[in-house]
Formats: sequence, C-alpha cells, structure tokens
Amino acid sequence: QVQLVESGGGLVQTGESLRLSCAASGRTFRHSAMGWFRQVPGKEREFVASISWSSGHRYYADSVKGRFTISRDNAKDTVYLQMNSLKPEDTAAYYCAGSSTVIAGRRTHEYDYWGQGTQVTVSS
Repeated sequence: QVQLVESGGGLVQTGESLRLSCAASGRTFRHSAMGWFRQVPGKEREFVASISWSSGHRYYADSVKGRFTISRDNAKDTVYLQMNSLKPEDTAAYYCAGSSTVIAGRRTHEYDYWGQGTQVTVSS
C-alpha cells in the first residue's frame, strides 16, 4: 500500500517558520516528481510547490515564492517544504503529492498519490 505521510504542521505566529516533511512508503518516489498543495475549507486545492526527481526543476506558486523552499532527500524517500515568513493567509491543510512522472507542475491531475494532510495555522 502506497502511503505519503505528512508531518510538521502546527500553530505559529506571523513571521515564524515551519518545516513540513512527507515520507513515502510502499513505493519509491526517488524517480518521480513530488509536490505540495494546500486547501482551506470551501476552496479548491491549490498548488504550492513541486520538485522534479533530481531536484533540477522546482516550481512555486507566486504567493509563496521567496518564502517557501521545496527539497527532497531521495535516500530517505522524503520531501520537505521549508516555510519562512509565514502569513495568516498561509493557513491551510497542506498535502503532499507524488507523481508517476519525473517532472510535474501545478495541476492536481499530474499527481497520482496524495497524503492525508497536515494543518498549518498562522495567527496574526
């Protein structure tokens, strides 16, 4: 059974940082693109960042560019999202996603596997 398990969410204040982790099991994603999305109740899931299998290609939503960094450790089959300078509008459930291709972008249908999500709440 393929699983993507997110961790690292929590409650922080404006301007603080968090690092999310996503560990894969049941299938290796070392040769696959990975992504992070987020969702607030009543809204569609939105793209945050993605990284190609070799880390050579990274894409970010404009809203997080310069503040968030996506990275991966293929030896651990884990992807990370370092979030700095957090704002209240970053509050959402954050989901890890795994693709079956080496590069993936901002569309949800590019990803075949999803985690259960981890909540990030930024207070003002």
